[in-house]
Order: sequence, then C-alpha cells, then structure tokens
Amino acid sequence: MQKTLKDQIIEVSLQQFLKYGARKMTVQRLVEPLGISTKTVYKYFTDKEDLLKICLTIHYQDLAQKFSEINKNTSSPILALSQIWHEAIKLDFGVNHIFYHDLNYYYPHLQDSVRKKVFKKNPVELVEILADGLKKGYFRKNIAPEVVLDAIEVLYANITRTGKFKKTGLTAIVILENTIDIYIRGLCTQKGLQELDQHNSSIKQK
Repeated sequence: MQKTLKDQIIEVSLQQFLKYGARKMTVQRLVEPLGISTKTVYKYFTDKEDLLKICLTIHYQDLAQKFSEINKNTSSPILALSQIWHEAIKLDFGVNHIFYHDLNYYYPHLQDSVRKKVFKKNPVELVEILADGLKKGYFRKNIAPEVVLDAIEVLYANITRTGKFKKTGLTAIVILENTIDIYIRGLCTQKGLQELDQHNSSIKQK
C-alpha cells in the first residue's frame, strides 16, 4: 500500500527529529528530503509542535512494542522491570541523545502527555509486571505498585532532565545502577534478589 503524503511527512520528520533533535529543527528543514514547501505541511499540521506530537506518538508506540517484547522474552517480571528501565536509559543517552535532550528540557509536558497516552494503552503495563512479580514472590507483599512506579519516575526524571548527577562524571548506566537498580532491589524478596544476582553474574561472565 502506497503511503500518503501525510504519512511520508510524518515518517521523514521523525527521522529528522531523531537525527538532529527537536529544538533547532524548523518545519522547512524537517521536510527538505521530500522537496515540498512548508505550505504543504500546514495543510496537515497546525505547527511544528503538532507535527512533533504525532511523530512522538508513533515513536513511543514503537518503544511500547519493544518493551512488550522485552517482557515477553524475559524469564521473570523482576528481570523485565529492570531491563525495561535499562533500555529506556540507553535510548535517552544513546544515539538519539540530542532528540531526548530536547524533549526533556524543552518539551517535557508534550513528552509526558504522549507517553502517558501511549503507555496507558500499551499491553505491557508496568503495574501489571509488578503485580505479576508480587504473585510469583519476587517482590515484598507490602509494596504499592502505583507508588513504586511514581518513585522510579522521579528518579528517572532526575537522571534525564536535570544536571543533578552531572558533577559525578559517571555514565548514565552507572547512575542508573546507583539509583533505580538499588531501589528495585529494595522491593525484592530473597527470591527476587537471587534472580537479579544470577542474571547480573551471567552477564559479567559473557
């Protein structure tokens, strides 16, 4: 099925956002590879932020699918929870660093609204992963899943949206290991800790 011009604009714009970030990209620069005018773009989108919102929705839908696959292909909920946050950090500080930096610092409200909308519909609900972990004895029975996830979000926001840990000179993964990973370990039963330790040990041996 041939893509419509609107679909092509979204696809190319997302590629441009991922490559160059969002702050400095104009509508004209976004669609340069298509050789169309900004006037054509405005037939479908109100402004750059409107286009960014749609691109973000598609991007996070792809991420949701990726996280779903992590959960599906991981042996236990405790490992799934840990690996999803590791994957998120790698994306934030990986090849798309400029893109995520711009989202975190210049479009945080837009990013949050799109993420909440997409992940609310996503079959992989982190609350469900926690509930599954509780049922299987990986997490302590007195934890409140919604509070746990809010706390992790606060830690994650401090890593990605502030310069709080910049003075340490440590990589994002090391900071994650000293914050979110430790917090997750605090939620675990002995069974959960053993699962994490065995997994980490197997990774180091590879």
